[in-house]
Amino acid sequence: MAGVWSLTRFALRQDRVRLTVWLLAIACLPVAIASSFANLYPDQASRIPFAADVAANPGLRALTGPALDLTTLGGLTTWRGMGTTCAFTAIMSFLLVLRHTRAAEESGRLELLRAAPIGRSAPLGAALLTAFIAHLLLAVLIGLTLTAAGLPTGGSMLFGLAVASCGLVFAALAAVAAQITEITRPATAICAAALASAYLLRAVGDASGPQWLSWFSPLGLAQQLRPFGTVQWWTLLVSLSAACLFGLVAFLIAGRRDVGSGLLAAAPGPARARNLGSSFALAWRLQRGTLLGWAVGFAVTGAAVGALANSVSSLVDDSPQLADVLTALGGKQSVVDSYLGAMFGICGLVAAAYAVSTLLRLNTEETEGRAETLLATPTGRLPWALGHLTIALAGALVLMLVAGLSTGLAYTLTSGQGDLPDLLLTALSQVFAAWVFAGLGLLLFGTRPSAAPLAWAALGAAAGIQLLGAALDLPQAVMDLSPFTHLPDRPATDLPVEPWL
Repeated sequence: MAGVWSLTRFALRQDRVRLTVWLLAIACLPVAIASSFANLYPDQASRIPFAADVAANPGLRALTGPALDLTTLGGLTTWRGMGTTCAFTAIMSFLLVLRHTRAAEESGRLELLRAAPIGRSAPLGAALLTAFIAHLLLAVLIGLTLTAAGLPTGGSMLFGLAVASCGLVFAALAAVAAQITEITRPATAICAAALASAYLLRAVGDASGPQWLSWFSPLGLAQQLRPFGTVQWWTLLVSLSAACLFGLVAFLIAGRRDVGSGLLAAAPGPARARNLGSSFALAWRLQRGTLLGWAVGFAVTGAAVGALANSVSSLVDDSPQLADVLTALGGKQSVVDSYLGAMFGICGLVAAAYAVSTLLRLNTEETEGRAETLLATPTGRLPWALGHLTIALAGALVLMLVAGLSTGLAYTLTSGQGDLPDLLLTALSQVFAAWVFAGLGLLLFGTRPSAAPLAWAALGAAAGIQLLGAALDLPQAVMDLSPFTHLPDRPATDLPVEPWL
């Protein structure tokens, strides 16, 4: 393990900007939810009917978590914010560990580091130590921000510890995944599948199935801690024990395999490439798995949104403030239409994130040297870029189509109402705004490749305007900076063409 601390300092220095953005963004999430609930349900009397509605609604419990301690602001924040915060923390955790283990090994950087006098397990130990330090900082940040928002200090710190313990489980799991495969992408898929399974276990356990199912989910354990109620300390011990167990397994496997290999050898490709006769075909081959994963996520989310639409009216009856929020996000129409409009708006932002990430694959291909090899063939720069741009635009369209279909079908089946073609048009109306960010990403990449990630900053600004603009009473000139502001208030209004142009 010689050299662990040196490698840890190197990893922290290398990730100082990326990690800072992750930690600040995640730490702001629960405090934003707490502030929102403080406005929506300012006293205990207003929270009691809401808590009763949630307890009687298995769909809401499946989506967000068990109805525990909902008569307190801390309990509401835990119910609504713990699962989401843990999910983002899990993503940060496995990306962090995979970047400093499997990705470094795949690119050859680890081989160079091993030429220095460091121990065999030092890179893995440094990756896990970096993750531990990041989660410790995250726990403190969450505790301080929630305390500053007026929540009890003890409960706020426990909230942060619950999130950190969940993230450590996924960090250690990523360390195991990095030992199993030879390539980073399958390792990432293993971690993403584990996160989806954890969410599904928690949802089934909290909704109507046996509650013990959620005990097998790190997300469920974090919520069961009940930081602002009767604290269940054993959940922290279970999560930390699981993290230690996964970490131990990772070290055992790492000590028994060759550098550059995995527990499972990669299958050799076919002797002759098929259906790769164009740059578009290559872009499709590279991106199709990712698009499938996003589509599954949109289908599940859309089904949940549609299934809950019929119960929104009862929640709004208990809180006029919630009706105002839905109106601000989804337009001045009926409650269900405002809710669906707001949800499709959020789906549009996520589809824009898909378009940006797909488009920026161009930058990754160039910086890692694969584009240089490809462009040494008769393939031109323009067809190469257009192939990825086509996947980005068509992929965003497919995702919103999936969201519209799944939402419309779920809403129609659960309520006996709903107009599927109208809901499809509402979902598809978001695509044009999402395409703007794909075009911006291509413009930045073509002008200055190092500036291409600024497309993420533009999307973040648009998301802030879309989600918080009305609450912050931003001037209309600022609101107009987001392309999503110019979309019609669907599904209640007609479908004019001018805003799309």
